Amino acid sequence: MPWPFARRADGRRMLGRGRSATIRIDTRIPRPRDVPSLTPDTALAELRLTTHADHDRLQRILRLDAPMPLARYATILRGFDAFLRVWEPRIHAALPERLQSWFRARWRGGFASADVEWLRSVADVEAAAIDVPAAATLPLTDLPEVLGSLYVIEGAALDGRVVAPLLKRTLGVGQGSGASYFHGFGGDTDAIWRNFRVLAALEIGDSAPDTAHACKSARRTFAALIELFAPLAPAQAPSAPIRDAVQRIAPALLMAHGPEDDDDATRPAPLADIHIDLPADGDSDADDTLVELPMDDEVDPGDTVRMPL
Repeated sequence: MPWPFARRADGRRMLGRGRSATIRIDTRIPRPRDVPSLTPDTALAELRLTTHADHDRLQRILRLDAPMPLARYATILRGFDAFLRVWEPRIHAALPERLQSWFRARWRGGFASADVEWLRSVADVEAAAIDVPAAATLPLTDLPEVLGSLYVIEGAALDGRVVAPLLKRTLGVGQGSGASYFHGFGGDTDAIWRNFRVLAALEIGDSAPDTAHACKSARRTFAALIELFAPLAPAQAPSAPIRDAVQRIAPALLMAHGPEDDDDATRPAPLADIHIDLPADGDSDADDTLVELPMDDEVDPGDTVRMPL
């Protein structure tokens, strides 16, 4: 037997009697509003935020602040040496000619190579050869991607200010004697880092797509290093799985400004505008409360049907 429909005062059909609970659902994705514009400083802030978890993960794998045997240290140096032998020439070739001399002055791969040779010839410690396929396949098709990858290696030089004294104390290695890579440019390290920050901010500017490319490239570079050193990660005792916080590229600003085809960008989920009109306490018809739902009706698609809760 067909349901007896009635017509509401506003023209919508009703089913049954009693007070209604009206549910309106709006599945449209709202357009971003009141999003602050990007500035040149935004690129560096987003790079730091986007790669924070990756940086921490790499540090937990390397554990450079913990005592280690010389053989393990040699393996770490061999890894950086192998990575930079591939990465630095690719970065140099991908940079515009006007920036190539700037980059040549800050190469650090030679320091790692010298350390590996010192450990082999003086300390009689030779690490096994390491393959670094990921370094050869990192996308470096535009300047923001190059600068995003540079951000990772340039920032790693800052960690050397803390690591170098620890290595001197625990392993007896230093500048020119097995720890030149972590010593880096010594007292000039801070100035070199500031110089990179200024150049990256100027080159990326306030472009949201360029900021997105730089952030994605930085995460790829961290991923390549994490994959390279993964065998050195400490063994973990069985425990309940812990999910790392999901990291998306430029969480706040690029959600609004990032390219639509960027699968890694955070996107807002569809929002529902729901209003429920429930009967007041003590209503004699409370048991007859109905839910009003939209009907898929080609003739009158705006109609609703009311069903009991």
